[in-house]
Amino acid sequence: MTQDGWKGGLSPEEILDARILLVDDNPTNIELLELILQGNGYRNIRSLTNPQEVVPLYRTFRPDLLILDLNMPFLDGFQVMRLLKDEEEGDYLPILVLTAKADHATRIQALKAGAKDFLTKPFDHAETLNRIRNILEVRLLHMQSRRMNVILEEKVRERTAELEESRKEVILRLGRAAEYRDNETGAHIKRMSELVRILALATGMDEGQANMVSLASQMHDIGKIGIPDAVLLKPGKLTPEEFDIIKTHPGIGGEVLSEGKAHLTVLAREIALTHHEKWDGSGYPAGLSGEAIPLAGRLTALADVFDALTSIRPYKRAWSHQEARDEIVAQKGRHFDPRLVELFLENYDAFCRVAAIYPD
Repeated sequence: MTQDGWKGGLSPEEILDARILLVDDNPTNIELLELILQGNGYRNIRSLTNPQEVVPLYRTFRPDLLILDLNMPFLDGFQVMRLLKDEEEGDYLPILVLTAKADHATRIQALKAGAKDFLTKPFDHAETLNRIRNILEVRLLHMQSRRMNVILEEKVRERTAELEESRKEVILRLGRAAEYRDNETGAHIKRMSELVRILALATGMDEGQANMVSLASQMHDIGKIGIPDAVLLKPGKLTPEEFDIIKTHPGIGGEVLSEGKAHLTVLAREIALTHHEKWDGSGYPAGLSGEAIPLAGRLTALADVFDALTSIRPYKRAWSHQEARDEIVAQKGRHFDPRLVELFLENYDAFCRVAAIYPD
C-alpha cells in the first residue's frame, strides 16, 4: 500500500497502529480480513467469532474501528450495536458493517443502529482497504481533536486560575496600601475578610458569593489614600473638624472604584461607601439605616469593628475577645444588624480562631 492519499495531521504509523476489532461468526471471513489488514501493515487487530464476547473485549481493547457482521447467532449485529451504545460514554466508535444484503431497508436499519459504513461480501480487496482507511482517519482525527480540546481546556483553566490569583493579589495589595497608611497591618485585611466570609456563609450565601464579598471587603478602606497624613496618622484624639475629614474616606473610596463595571468592583464600591453606616441611621456618609444598608456593608462593618477592637493601635490597647464580644452585643440594633449579631454569637469561636491564624 502506498502512502499517497494520507490525510490531515495523521502519519501512516498512526493509522497502522489503530486498534481494529473484527467480529464475524464465520472464521473464513475473519481470516480473510486479517490477511488483508496484516498484509498492508495493520498490526493491532483483535477478532471474535462469538458476538457475546464483544462488550467485555470492547471495555479492555477500546477499538478505533469495529468491523461487524450483521447475521450471527446468539446476538446479531444490530443487538451488538445497541449494547455498545451503552458503553460508549460519549465516545465516537466507527462501525463498519459486513453484510451480504445490499438492500435499502437493511442499510437504513444499520445506519440507525450506529453503522458508519458498509462492506459487502464477498470483499473487494481495494475497496476494503480504502473504506477501512477512510473511516479510521475520521476516527483518529476525532480523537486527536478531543485530546487537543482537553489540553486547551486545561490551559484555559490554568490561565483563568492565574488571572484570578493575580486579581486577588492586586486587591489585597490595594487594601494593604490603604491600611499601611493608617499604621495598620496587612494581617488586619486578611482577618477582616475572613471574618466577613464566615458571617456571609452564616447568612446563607453559597461559597462563591461569600468568597466574592470577602474579596471585595479587602478594599473597604481604599479611600484612606485620600486622607492627609496629619489627620490619618494623628496619635491623639481627633478634633470634630478632623473627624469630618476622616468621614470623607468612604466617599473617596467610592470615587476610586466608581468606574469599575465588573461585579467584584461594584461590590467593593458598595462596601467602601457603606461600611461605616449604622443600623440605627447614625453612621456616615449617607446616614442609611436598617436594610437600606447593603448586606455586604453590614457584614464588613461588624467584622471590621471586631478586628479593630481586638488589635493594638498606637492610640489604644487590644481588647480581649470577650470585651469585643460584649461591645458588639451592646451595639445590637444600634451600630449592627441584630440578625448579624446573632450569627456572630453563633460563630464567635470561629472569629477567635481567625485571630490566631493571622496574627499581626
